Amino acid sequence: MFTIDISLKMTPMPASIQRKNQEDAEAAYQQVLEAMRTGQPDLLELTCEQVPNKRVTLRSSEINAVQIYQKPGTSAASGRAPGFAGILSE
Repeated sequence: MFTIDISLKMTPMPASIQRKNQEDAEAAYQQVLEAMRTGQPDLLELTCEQVPNKRVTLRSSEINAVQIYQKPGTSAASGRAPGFAGILSE
């Protein structure tokens, strides 16, 4: 299972969707990336393959970052899910 996390401005938790195979996950990742590149305040609607009726609609101008990763079959060794990290410069 592949997970695509989308970080939004002024929102502490990312929006996530899942895809069963790598090709579909890459296509969803590229769809979000293209929405970020355009910079237009268009709506981006995504669906999830793991949760059948899960849908999320995002304003593309509010997307900060996107990441894709493969969810392991068992619990992660560190016990934490991958996520975004912020580094502040002083």
